[in-house]
Amino acid sequence: MLFALGRPAVFVGLVLSFLLALTLRAFAIRFAARSLGLVDRRESLAPQPREDVDPFGAVAAAVGGVGWGRIIDVDEVPRSRGRGRAALVFLAGPLLTLLVAQLVFLAYALVFPDLSTAFLRPSDVLRGQIDAPYLAEALLGVAVGLLGFGLLALLPMPPLDGFGLLWSAQRVPGRGMQGYRLWFQEKNIGVVVLLVGCFFPFSYPLIMLPVDLLGTVFLRLWG
Repeated sequence: MLFALGRPAVFVGLVLSFLLALTLRAFAIRFAARSLGLVDRRESLAPQPREDVDPFGAVAAAVGGVGWGRIIDVDEVPRSRGRGRAALVFLAGPLLTLLVAQLVFLAYALVFPDLSTAFLRPSDVLRGQIDAPYLAEALLGVAVGLLGFGLLALLPMPPLDGFGLLWSAQRVPGRGMQGYRLWFQEKNIGVVVLLVGCFFPFSYPLIMLPVDLLGTVFLRLWG
């Protein structure tokens, strides 16, 4: 987000997108877990900042443009009712976030049909390197922020939801996976790797690379 300070409308859009993404992810996870019978149905679906916000994820969003929510420990999602159900809980957050991103892209395309996104990369928006009317910049900030949050969450690395997907896909996680979890989740190596990717290199943080590789496709489609 800090890269976009020179474009106030983009900055506002990115801030809103991160807050919205955290809310959507929290709701989707709780709704999926309750609907699939994995938790008590009396549990509230409302977001709970203390449980949903990861301070490191917020720092990553501020510095690198994209962040993440608080990790869901794989032990918190019971596999006794099927690995598929457990996987859906981890998939629900990124999926809903990506879906809402497409709705915001649709709104942008309808309101600004002459402003194409075909020649943009997500990192161009995340770094505020666009020049458009304020409303267009704000909408793109929200859309790309949601897109980046959802795509990053799918990477199979703790503390991201993609690790839960990877874990749930295995009938019995082996030694390698157990070691991966130990180092990258319990010893927080995953957070360190992601934070390093937010700061280096400063002109184009590495954390933007997977977002660009996957997210540019969406921008081309809407362009």
